Amino acid sequence: MPGPSPGLRRAVLGLWAALGLGILGISAVALEPLWADLQPRVALVERGGSLWLNCSTNCPRPERGGLETSLRRNGTQRGLRWLARQLVDIREPETQPVCFFRCARRTLQARGLIRTFQRPDRVELMPLPPWQPVGENFTLSCRVPGAGPRASLTLTLLRGTQELIRRSFVGEPPRARGAMLTATVLARREDHRVNFSCLAELDLRPHGLGLFANSSAPRQLRTFAMPLFPPSLIAPRFLEVGSERPVTCTLDGLFPAPEAGVYLSLGDQRLHPNVTLDGDSLVATATARASAEQEGTKQLVCIVTLGGKSRETQENLTVYSFPAPLLTLSEPEAPEGKMVTISCWAGARALVTLEGIPAAVPGQPAELQLNVTKNDDKRGFFCDAALDVDGETLRKNQSSELRVLYAPRLDDLDCPRSWTWPEGPEQTLHCEARGNPEPSVHCARPDGGAVLALGLLGPVTRSLAGTYRCTAVNGQGQAVKDVTLTVEYAPALDSVGCPEQITWLEGTEASLSCVAHGVPPPNVSCVRSGKEELMEGPLQVAREHAGTYRCEAINARGSAAKNVAVTVEYGPSFEELGCPSNWTWVEGSGKLFSCEVDGKPEPRVECVGSEGASEGVVLPLVSSNSGPRNSMTPGNLSPGIYLCNATNRHGSTVKTVVVSAESPPQMDEYSCPSHQTWLEGAEATTLACSARGRPSPRVRCSREGAARLERLQVSREDAGTYRCVATNAHGTDSRTVTVGVEYRPVVAELAASPTSVRPGGNFTLTCRAEAWPPAQISWRVPPGALNLGFSSNNSTLSVAGAMGSHGGEYECAATNAHGRHARRITVRVAGPWLWVAVGGAAGGAALLAAGAGLAFYVQSTACKKGEYNVQEAESSGEAVCLNGAGGTPGAEGGAETPGTAESPADGEVFAIQLTSS
Repeated sequence: MPGPSPGLRRAVLGLWAALGLGILGISAVALEPLWADLQPRVALVERGGSLWLNCSTNCPRPERGGLETSLRRNGTQRGLRWLARQLVDIREPETQPVCFFRCARRTLQARGLIRTFQRPDRVELMPLPPWQPVGENFTLSCRVPGAGPRASLTLTLLRGTQELIRRSFVGEPPRARGAMLTATVLARREDHRVNFSCLAELDLRPHGLGLFANSSAPRQLRTFAMPLFPPSLIAPRFLEVGSERPVTCTLDGLFPAPEAGVYLSLGDQRLHPNVTLDGDSLVATATARASAEQEGTKQLVCIVTLGGKSRETQENLTVYSFPAPLLTLSEPEAPEGKMVTISCWAGARALVTLEGIPAAVPGQPAELQLNVTKNDDKRGFFCDAALDVDGETLRKNQSSELRVLYAPRLDDLDCPRSWTWPEGPEQTLHCEARGNPEPSVHCARPDGGAVLALGLLGPVTRSLAGTYRCTAVNGQGQAVKDVTLTVEYAPALDSVGCPEQITWLEGTEASLSCVAHGVPPPNVSCVRSGKEELMEGPLQVAREHAGTYRCEAINARGSAAKNVAVTVEYGPSFEELGCPSNWTWVEGSGKLFSCEVDGKPEPRVECVGSEGASEGVVLPLVSSNSGPRNSMTPGNLSPGIYLCNATNRHGSTVKTVVVSAESPPQMDEYSCPSHQTWLEGAEATTLACSARGRPSPRVRCSREGAARLERLQVSREDAGTYRCVATNAHGTDSRTVTVGVEYRPVVAELAASPTSVRPGGNFTLTCRAEAWPPAQISWRVPPGALNLGFSSNNSTLSVAGAMGSHGGEYECAATNAHGRHARRITVRVAGPWLWVAVGGAAGGAALLAAGAGLAFYVQSTACKKGEYNVQEAESSGEAVCLNGAGGTPGAEGGAETPGTAESPADGEVFAIQLTSS
């Protein structure tokens, strides 16, 4: 019987599995306790906010369910075993909603807790006092209404940014809302204009929310300090009507002084002070002015206010009226002899005194009568008034001047007859006349010339000196007086009265006199510089009188000094030291003949040849005062006898001078060639160097570097650089000479390379010669040798592709101006022996003998002639002379005449063997 199908088996297994799980589920439900749940169980919501609550149960089929709360609901959502409800506008500090379900005749409940919080949106700091005295306590009070929960709230009182007090309300009931914090603070100076504030912090971070903080508006505190003592008032006791005086009010210990107020008054008049501050000190200064309405005793009041408090000071000030005395003259200007009345009065309460005489009683005038004379002109009268004010006597006075009219008077005191003034400084010319009205004074020269500017400040000049007539005029008459003005001035020495240069002639009589200008007349004296001898009277002139004299003029106004140069002139004269009789001229030195002549003025000197080659020739002189005739240059001076003539305006003199000529050494290319040549082997000699000069120079030559060895014949080692020095009394001259040693040529080396070559190969012959001057190289080669190559100087001969014709004797010859030398070398070109086997005894032997004889002949002939056909050797295989066979020996190393050849003495013969391939 077939089994069940796989699908059926799978269905059966599934059914059993479902039944098993159902049974387990029913068992689990039957075993789990029933419950109701509310989420969130505990919630913290901002006041006025909303919240969704979820109420659920595990009852399989609850009969009914709901959510009990006093809060407002906005919406509800339901399911079989759950419901969700939104609560809005939550304002209660704390509520407990209840979730319930009815299941199997049981009530399942879950209770939740909803609390609200309110941010500290209002933080209020109670107002501060307008002014707070320093050192006294004041109260800071902070209020935060509604914020909560209070247990999460912290309040902080701040002074600026400084924390004064901080309080948290941990432990307060959960429903408690709002908080208040109060503190007592001591006011300080530094608290002035400092802001105080309150900081409220609601910390809900433990509940998963943030930290909410807010601050109150800042309130500024103003502190002050007022001293207990009153201000100090400085003011006068009395103040006259119409006058003004300063008043000062001072108070120390104010804080803050800039905010203090000052009130200052005089009676009903308020003063306007200027206030200055210095730290905590206040100084108020005002000007008090008194009027007639204020006459009497008035109170001067100073009040200083600060922070609602004030300090006051009062002083009494008496305002009085005291007019100045009235002094009158019946005639202020009266003619001489007139009666004048003088009166003085100073008000109803004052007692006046006129010229020391008091009035009878206060309030009455005092009088004085006078018959005036000219002595009363400009007489002053004095009136004194006294007034008693508040127990103190005050005084005032007045003066007046009387003018008496009279005619002018010129006295010697105000207008002296003689005036003496120094020249230069500005002066005021005074000539005053007495008289009333004041006279006008005019001073002029009698001849109608200069006029004196009286009363004006001006410079005094010499032109003002003279006699003037002064006239004083006024309405009462005139007066006349003659005055003399003398202008004094310091001495002056000019070029006319005292010239700077004076010339005397030796042997004549002369005197030194200087005339100076000055007022009073100066005294003049002249003294020679460096001496104290005073020049007075005439003297016999000698040369020693020449020099500089100091002339000084002195008067009461000063002195003047001047240097006077005295020159003593005389005729010319020669001295041997200054103009020698014998003079040697050195050629090329450029030196001129110095012929100094004594004479003043400086003589003109000219030296002219008198005989021989120098006749008529002018000798050039060092002196700048030489004659006008043309003279020769120092380079062509002729020795001989010259006559030197010296002349000036006081005479002439002649001197004979013998001139000889000498010269320093001189060498040139002609007398001492710079390049000289010696021949090796010649007799040793000295350098060909001589020098010109007078006296005859001595010439010495020495080799530079290593010294030259003494030898009989010239050697190549003598070549080098020599220095030749010529010397005489006038100097030295030197030349550098290069010596070259020449020698005949010698072929030092003649070689072949390579020593063997195959037919068609290459070889080279090298010839090296020693000679000076360098030798010319020439070659002699075997006849018929072609395709030869030579180097640029012929020292190398090259053959490329050697043939038999290149065999033979080669000669290298070296030739220069001193001879010729040659060397020879023999080159043999040969190949290997070629043996040929010939059959047959007789024929072979004969052929062999004939061939051998022919080969020997050709070989020997070729060796003797040095010729060989390389192509034939290559084809026939014939041999050449080997190992020097056929060479001609010869001598080597000895000298030979030009054109001769030589072979090596040691048989130096090179053979080149050509071999077949």
